[in-house]
Amino acid sequence: MPAYIIVEIEITDPVGYEDYKKHAAATVHKYDGKYIVRGGKTVALEGDWIPKRIVVLEFPTMERAKEWLNCEEYREPRKMRHRTAKKNMILVDGCR
Repeated sequence: MPAYIIVEIEITDPVGYEDYKKHAAATVHKYDGKYIVRGGKTVALEGDWIPKRIVVLEFPTMERAKEWLNCEEYREPRKMRHRTAKKNMILVDGCR
């Protein structure tokens, strides 16, 4: 069953974040992940949640998503993300 990492991001260092994106993408693909949403316009449909930026990643399983997040290849890009953005991140099981 697919799993999704959903990230709400507020970029605090746009230049550094662009560098992060270049490094992160290769690691996502290496762990069989793909970007479903990577930024773009958001529209509040209900409630008052208005995120600055949303990223959604799809992985084949929750285990594979966790492997990616904690892999050696993502260690430095992850540090870059922590330096350049504020974020909330969840992992959720999908259904098909």
